[in-house]
Amino acid sequence: MLALGRALVLNPTLLLLDEPCEGLAPIIVQELLRAIRRITRDEGLSAIIVEQHPQAILAISDTAAVLDRGTVVYSGTARSLQEQPALLDKLLGVAR
Repeated sequence: MLALGRALVLNPTLLLLDEPCEGLAPIIVQELLRAIRRITRDEGLSAIIVEQHPQAILAISDTAAVLDRGTVVYSGTARSLQEQPALLDKLLGVAR
């Protein structure tokens, strides 16, 4: 959260976040995601977020892209991808 605060002090137009939820307690993750959603929606700030827990990020995102070795294998609305868990699992290589 400190890194996010430091980045916001610079008044950016685009945030690049790499694993912002990593190592945080679940309650802190919820607060961080709420803050990111508020900043991107209310302040008009764009964000590119790389995260291994896609459901959390898809819930606060408008669009989603999935890359496989640098190639875009999915590009569309976050809601559409969130509503297709089998496709999301396939794209991320999740075995069930």
